[in-house]
Amino acid sequence: MSGFTTVLALIVMGLVALVLVRGLFNMMKGGNANLSNKLMQMRVLLQALAVALIMLTLWLTGGGR
Repeated sequence: MSGFTTVLALIVMGLVALVLVRGLFNMMKGGNANLSNKLMQMRVLLQALAVALIMLTLWLTGGGR
């Protein structure tokens, strides 16, 4: 189970990076401000999910002992 949560956390962290880069490029090119806002909101939600998965993984593995 902890292997699954580890892989899932890594996937979510990759998604965070992709959404961040997409949002930054949209802001740099002067794109739609609403899209940039939605992308940054999505980034925050994905970051919260990633932190929760990391904490769950640490709990399942005994905190890295």
